[in-house]
Amino acid sequence: MIKDKNAIFYIQLNISAADFHHYYAQNINSVITTSHTGETIRFPANVLQPFVSHSGVYGKFKITIDSNAKFKSIERIS
Repeated sequence: MIKDKNAIFYIQLNISAADFHHYYAQNINSVITTSHTGETIRFPANVLQPFVSHSGVYGKFKITIDSNAKFKSIERIS
């Protein structure tokens, strides 16, 4: 049996709409943040598009990273 080697991280994002649009305009490709356990997490900025509202990107998210340290998925949990 092959063991699942995905890593799961929980993060809190508080990005205002102005900041998000600034990053988008500057063509910034990655978001770097800290998980709830203090680990630095880097993931593609474009995966946040479904979560952007008029006020920005806010909430707690679950991020899954595969065994090769590549982004796999993101889900808003609150």
